Amino acid sequence: MAVIEIIGGQWGDEGKGKIVELMARKADLVVRFSGGSNAGHTVINQYGTFGLHLVPSGIFYSGVKCLLGNGVVVDPAILIQEMESLNSRGISTSNLFISERAHLVMPYHLLLDGLEEEARGAGAIGTTRRGIGPAFVDKTARQGIRVADLLDKKVFFRRLSQVMQLKNVILTKVYGAQPLSVDEVYKQYLSYARTLAPHITDTQRLVDEALERKDFILLEGAQGTLLDPDFGTYPYVTSSSPMAGGGCQGSGIGPKRIDRIIGIFKAYNTRVGSGAMPTELDDETGELIREIAHEFGTTTGRPRRCGWFDAVAGAFSVRINSFTGLAITRLDVLDALPQIKICTGYHLDGKLVRGFPTQLTTLEKCQPVYEEMPGWLTPTSDIRRYRDLPLAARRYLRKMEELLSCPVDIVSVGARREETIIIKPIP
Repeated sequence: MAVIEIIGGQWGDEGKGKIVELMARKADLVVRFSGGSNAGHTVINQYGTFGLHLVPSGIFYSGVKCLLGNGVVVDPAILIQEMESLNSRGISTSNLFISERAHLVMPYHLLLDGLEEEARGAGAIGTTRRGIGPAFVDKTARQGIRVADLLDKKVFFRRLSQVMQLKNVILTKVYGAQPLSVDEVYKQYLSYARTLAPHITDTQRLVDEALERKDFILLEGAQGTLLDPDFGTYPYVTSSSPMAGGGCQGSGIGPKRIDRIIGIFKAYNTRVGSGAMPTELDDETGELIREIAHEFGTTTGRPRRCGWFDAVAGAFSVRINSFTGLAITRLDVLDALPQIKICTGYHLDGKLVRGFPTQLTTLEKCQPVYEEMPGWLTPTSDIRRYRDLPLAARRYLRKMEELLSCPVDIVSVGARREETIIIKPIP
């Protein structure tokens, strides 16, 4: 039927969870393909408000298989807690499956994440301290422990003992921390294995079967393109690719099988943690946007930095992901603003720049060039048809389409599922 990727186009927190949950009602398979419990997707539906960190946002539909793909790093403690929380609220997790190839977040990853951040001092990246970066480091360094290892006690103990010998040296000799007990970690993770074993499988087989049946498959991204370790604002980035290419890698679906790639963008910009953000508003307008939109991190609770929409960064994101369409979220947040600005370029050393710089030090010197547009000062949350939006709102959306060279397929005018304008039908 269709394979659709849902990709964050900014620095994360764009509202991917809502769009995935909205589209999942027609899906057969939803695959989370990157990141770990450092991600946070807020979903509001008839069951209530949910903050998901690992479980895919399609979990609310009993007929949808939800997969944690091979590209995810899994903290079993957080996953089990999340599953239990969903179960306690009447949401079944029997349709949740975990890739045998996914890597595990271990206790030493959590410790090292915090110790490394503290050692960076003023240059701290601003990680969630969930152990995600160190887990991906181990995956790349071939020192990781995979979900499949949990299913064989002997293999798991041997692997764990080898890895922890080195990790304890780092903890004690480099950071002066206390060593971890191999036996305690081993017993702890075997208890997790007993709970998770019914959900662990070869998810590649499920994906291949769905492709053969021509099922509707959704690939659920985490974080955003500008946090990609290759193309984002390095080093203030995440540790796995949140881009369209990462969706293929982290799910086992080849690029020729992808039908649509939808880029999710807020109608303004936000960012959590450190790193350059040219359009950041450190003033009353920025604070107003934060208050209206309740811009606080789903995972950390940290206040998000807010600013005007950056079309330079946005156009860069569109190009490197090959977005086929856009979903613009939180348009309603701008309802109260009499004037709205959109960044169309940067001033750098006295010259106009329209490309997104590679070097963070260069981006930090860029001053945004704005085009100012009138606001609409009219509530939009009850509107369900594009043509019923205020003229100024439609002009703003058309300007985004023009600057990003990509059509708007979906407009979100509120946090709830029904507060959505569908321009291009969902399969």
